[in-house]
Amino acid sequence: MTAHGSRSRRGGPSVIRARFRIVLPPEVWVAEVSTTYPEATFRLLTGVPIDDSALELGEVRTDDPGPIADDIRSHPDVDAYDLVYADEQRSIAQYEVDEQALYDFLLNSSLPPEFPVIVEDGEMTFDVTATREQFEAFGDALDASARSYELLSVVHTDSDERLLTDRQRECLTLAQRRGYFAVPRECTLAEVADELDVDKSTASETIRRGTARVLEQFLIDRV
Repeated sequence: MTAHGSRSRRGGPSVIRARFRIVLPPEVWVAEVSTTYPEATFRLLTGVPIDDSALELGEVRTDDPGPIADDIRSHPDVDAYDLVYADEQRSIAQYEVDEQALYDFLLNSSLPPEFPVIVEDGEMTFDVTATREQFEAFGDALDASARSYELLSVVHTDSDERLLTDRQRECLTLAQRRGYFAVPRECTLAEVADELDVDKSTASETIRRGTARVLEQFLIDRV
């Protein structure tokens, strides 16, 4: 697995943000439960390995989370289940699990897990942020593990290239502060342009280009 273009045009290093999808081993408890309820989304909000187990905070999103919460609570690999919140479309619980399979691939590659980790129908989707060398090592580890996986997206952020021009940053900062991006808007484009002492078309173009740069560099479609 290779991340093309992971050096900047000026020769400096880059940071790589990537999204992967992995098919979980069927013996992992969340793989078992999620394939039983393929319409549900399981979100691992945070977790930490402890000895031979892991302490986790997880969320279930579906039309009726009650039966799923009951199945998680009664699963033989889940201990100390404590329901924190529940409504008609989601439940949040803290629990301890008797295995660390969700963390093994990250721990072995020296990459910290990034939350939330998403599981749907036996497949886990997660993000990593790494240098080129770390990214390549992580890919090599995945290949060596014989896990079935898919690289969904890659975003490179060059450390020696500025994301926004001074004018774009000034314009976006002012627009954000004045409430231009609020819903509903708290100021008009004309008011932003007036404070910047430019015409409306210039303000509009600057906001559009600056917003596009931010989205291009940092937005990965999240579930």
